[in-house]
Amino acid sequence: MVSPDAGEKIDRKKLPRHIAIIMDGNGRWAKQRGKSRIAGHRAGAKSVRDAVRACGELGVKVLTLYAFSVENWRRSDLEIDALMRLFKQYLRSEVKELDRNNVRLIASGRIDGLPKSVQKELSGAMAVLEKNTGLILNIAINYGGRTEIVDGIKKLVPLIKSGQCRAEDIDEISFGNYLYTAGLPDPDLLIRTSGEMRISNFLLWQIAYAEIYVTDTLWPDFRRHDLEKAILEFQKRERRFGGTG
Repeated sequence: MVSPDAGEKIDRKKLPRHIAIIMDGNGRWAKQRGKSRIAGHRAGAKSVRDAVRACGELGVKVLTLYAFSVENWRRSDLEIDALMRLFKQYLRSEVKELDRNNVRLIASGRIDGLPKSVQKELSGAMAVLEKNTGLILNIAINYGGRTEIVDGIKKLVPLIKSGQCRAEDIDEISFGNYLYTAGLPDPDLLIRTSGEMRISNFLLWQIAYAEIYVTDTLWPDFRRHDLEKAILEFQKRERRFGGTG
């Protein structure tokens, strides 16, 4: 258990610039309580609010949340509809607080593959928050790490064919400009809740040197002290990026 003053132990000069979170465990949280999966997702929205507030107050630059993967379309129509409604409700209910806290909202994924009503709500919220200069909240929705790389290649191919870009000039840095996360720093810290030891097709390119932190805490129970514990653990690690200590 983390002490209440865990946040005071964090070195603000060594914060991860970018934290990415795989928000897992909503279904198990609901099952343990005899509730529907939808109730678990609804409870998880409270954890989103807590994580966003904490990252903003600590001074983290970017927070990426894995909200809905391209594989999640395999779930039941009932659950998908509920998730989309919940996402729209979150945007409506939180946009004012996000604005007060100077949060800018962006999204990563195949956004044009979302229901039109979701696209409209998302674009409206992003427009309201686009001039904010604090925490960047990046929602990964209809997202997949492999599809992101494929989509990046699809953007590059016509440029090469037309002569606007030479294949031999493409390197890791320039290729990053064709990904959904162009302009963002790579994640320094990847957090996965619920104890599962999987990446789940999340930010496959970007997390090449991210520190990975897994907690058994289910996402609906994840609160600020859990985030602070992950950051404290991150600050203990030696990041060598392939070199020696």
